[in-house]
Amino acid sequence: MKRITLKTGLLFAMLVAFGTVAANAQSKGERKEPPTATELLKQMDKDEDGQLSKEEVKGPLKDDFDKIDADEDGFLSKEEIENAPKPKGRPRN
Repeated sequence: MKRITLKTGLLFAMLVAFGTVAANAQSKGERKEPPTATELLKQMDKDEDGQLSKEEVKGPLKDDFDKIDADEDGFLSKEEIENAPKPKGRPRN
């Protein structure tokens, strides 16, 4: 009986410790860099034509597609993505 209680207590302590480490990593506010134009093309360009259509994009690119599509051809090129206005982050408290 002591062994089971000891093992259970040890397992619980380890779970609490790992949970604390994970919570600290998130609360430090470590910022991820936004993806580059090349990375966005690689992630979203489903037909692999080197440009993004309105159907392929999501998030801020989809919301501002018409603003970013400077030549108004219905596609976003790497250059247009690089020159796109940066999305505003959440305000700091």
